Amino acid sequence: MKNRDNLWGRRLSVLIFVWISLLAVPAVGDELLIRITEGADSAIPISVVPFSESGQMPAEEKVSRIIQNDLQMSGEFDPLPPEQMLSLPSEGSDVFFRDWRLLGQRYVLVGQVSNAGGTLQAQYELYDVSQEKRLVGATASAPLSASRSLAHHISDRVYEAITGVPGAFSTRLAYVTLERLVSGPVYRLQVSDVDGKRARIRLESDEPILSPAWSPDGTKLAYVSFETGKPAIYVHELASGQRQRVADFSGLNSAPAWSDDGRSLLMTLSKDGNAEIYRMNLASGDLKRLTNHWSIDTEPTYDHTGQGFFFTSDRSGGPQIYHQASDDAAPRRITFGSRYNARPRTDSSGDYVYYVHQREGAFSIARTNLETGDETVLTRTESDESPSLSPNGRMLIYATKSGDGSVLTVISAEGGAAYSLPASRGEVRDPAWSPIVR
Repeated sequence: MKNRDNLWGRRLSVLIFVWISLLAVPAVGDELLIRITEGADSAIPISVVPFSESGQMPAEEKVSRIIQNDLQMSGEFDPLPPEQMLSLPSEGSDVFFRDWRLLGQRYVLVGQVSNAGGTLQAQYELYDVSQEKRLVGATASAPLSASRSLAHHISDRVYEAITGVPGAFSTRLAYVTLERLVSGPVYRLQVSDVDGKRARIRLESDEPILSPAWSPDGTKLAYVSFETGKPAIYVHELASGQRQRVADFSGLNSAPAWSDDGRSLLMTLSKDGNAEIYRMNLASGDLKRLTNHWSIDTEPTYDHTGQGFFFTSDRSGGPQIYHQASDDAAPRRITFGSRYNARPRTDSSGDYVYYVHQREGAFSIARTNLETGDETVLTRTESDESPSLSPNGRMLIYATKSGDGSVLTVISAEGGAAYSLPASRGEVRDPAWSPIVR
């Protein structure tokens, strides 16, 4: 408990740092290395038949292979290896359902990819094997350099056709890596695909970068940087690289969280002597104080209504999760299962709140059912932190200790199948999952 209590204190400390390097053009980052660590017993059998190809194809992974990997990493599908398939059809007229039933498959995806003058075009069809019915028949295209985007798009369509829930494979991850060099530590704010590919460095510094948070339109990141000699909150426009320091008050400036309309940020400030929750209008800079207590109030996040918010407070003697239904409502304590519950994150339906939970010396990710109050511990590792929920509510990413460093781990929101995303060098922490942008 002492180590985590020290971390709690460090997050609220004002430290002195001296240098930062900004990258005007995003540099290629360190791709995360996906490792499937656990499958789900109830995973749906699906066959992603290798797409036929015509014309010059990109040097990257094949589109159908990326789709297969996407579906597998969700934990909800069990793709059949191509070498076990009895045939390799590329269009619906060549699909013989009896063969796929013999293989125990519930769905089959077939398709064709062609290079038409530098544009990739994909025609694909998804079939329900038992009903012998086509569920999806569509065409999609992308520049030759964006074959991964094309594949993720098809994965999203397939996922939604089967589950009824929008896919999140076209979304992105933001995270911070730490490389410990002889000359000193190097922190990098990076953005990648959800499978860790196409990583790009957005900010590099020899001082800490913390708490990245996506704007609702997916175009900006808010985060905390120590480059001014103390923690300050920045808003960073990803397309242009331009950024603005929005909170640099005396004391603590931390834990930014966007409103649904992108016009304001929740944040923790101690400018008046104590750590409290404020809301800042980004256009005017106007502040409204939302909590008022002698305790530490921090780590705010909006609830599913966009009107109330969850936050961490030690007003009961140790860090616990509270909910405030509106600006002027009285906070209500949510967690009771242990003496340490912090870093709340809610789902879009308002059914659950997820958080870091301490019990018997271990720090895990847990969730509480907001209707019943029932608590479920979702992870089995001993030092987990920084949970972030996928925008479709089906997956949860968090940072966890691995050896002397840390990696990102993704699990189903029910606590089932998992995969890890270690950095190719150094540690990776503070993940944030982007919204779905149509």
